[in-house]
Amino acid sequence: MKKLKLSRFVQVRNTTEHYRQSNHYKKGEVAAAYGFLIPALVLATLFIVLPIILAFTYGFTDYYLLKPDAKQFTGMENFKRMLTDDVLRQSFLNTIKFVVLVVPLQLAMALGLALIVNKKFKGVGLFRTAYFSPAVLSLVVISILWTVMLNPTSGLINEMLANIGISKQPFLTSASQAMYTIVVISAWSGCGYQMMIFLAGLKNIDNQIYEAAEIDGANGLQKFLYITIPSLKPITMFLVITTTIQAFKLIVQPMVMTGGGPDYSTMTILQYIYEYGFRHRNVGYASAITLVFTVFLIIVSIGIKRLFGEEKAA
Repeated sequence: MKKLKLSRFVQVRNTTEHYRQSNHYKKGEVAAAYGFLIPALVLATLFIVLPIILAFTYGFTDYYLLKPDAKQFTGMENFKRMLTDDVLRQSFLNTIKFVVLVVPLQLAMALGLALIVNKKFKGVGLFRTAYFSPAVLSLVVISILWTVMLNPTSGLINEMLANIGISKQPFLTSASQAMYTIVVISAWSGCGYQMMIFLAGLKNIDNQIYEAAEIDGANGLQKFLYITIPSLKPITMFLVITTTIQAFKLIVQPMVMTGGGPDYSTMTILQYIYEYGFRHRNVGYASAITLVFTVFLIIVSIGIKRLFGEEKAA
């Protein structure tokens, strides 16, 4: 009887000791997790949370960068000023125009390239690398390269046009052509990334589905419309969201290639915020624009999510 009680006591003690060691080990894991998390939290606080708080604060002031101590609370004056700012209105319309044009063009180019490199032919790996390479280049480098190539007098593109009997075009120096030129360049430089994602989706489509469709007499267009497109729908939704968000952040290409001109035809919201915040040093007005643009992006994001959510539910 005593031995039985002693054995039970030993079992309870061992179980308790194991529980303590287990808890101690879990606490160590938690401490390690927080150790890895703290640097990210510090960076997020410094570069995301704090700027948002400061932008919200400065948006209601006349804060001038060179006179930080002289700032005064102005209430809604900055927001009222936005209603009569013609350049801001033009910048907003330019940004919307760019997004509406570049998203379908870039995705269409990416899907077309993915369909090409999905075929088995000699040198397909070289084509994949060539198509993807612009996606890994710096936007500044790409912008400078295309600016030189599109020079209205001595650029390579105009020389090629002249050789086939087409008159030289102003491209970036024309208010009617500059934005369309930036749209094409941006779509070209970014479609390689979307191409690889589309290609991964195409690889996951079972060839037996295409073979069954051929037996039923489906041609190439019918297979593309009724098999390829529906199979790529989840990937397409993902790319539409990410490409749209990326397009709203347009700033490098117009800043490097046109400076926002000619006649503000390529000025975007982010570039306008940069101009007022850092060149004109009017941080208060730039912060107010940032707040309004942030709210607009949140609304757009919610709209896209609801649209895709309804499609998914249907």
